[in-house]
Amino acid sequence: QVQLVESGGGLVQAGGSLRLSCAASGRIFSIKRMGWYRQAPGNQRELVADIPTGGGSTNYADSVKGRFTISRDNAKNTVYLQMNSIQPEDTAVYYCNVRAVVGFMERDYWGQGTQVTVSS
Repeated sequence: QVQLVESGGGLVQAGGSLRLSCAASGRIFSIKRMGWYRQAPGNQRELVADIPTGGGSTNYADSVKGRFTISRDNAKNTVYLQMNSIQPEDTAVYYCNVRAVVGFMERDYWGQGTQVTVSS
């Protein structure tokens, strides 16, 4: 199995910054992709950003382009989301997502979620 531990959420004023972290551990053979999703009350879960392993471009939701930056530390199996110029509409629960190969199976794993609340 794969365990994902998220950290870095909290309360921040509009215009401020936060950095989310997600560390993956367990019987991982390889990680294909790591990313962040978010879900605001009454809304569907949406992709914020993701980053593949072994080349390829990162993907960002249009609403966060230019403000959020995703990065990863392959040695630590950790993905980060640097959020700058945060706005109230960024308020949501943020979920880490990892596509990993465990044994012979490739599947998605999800973190427990971390709350980000932006005050205006």
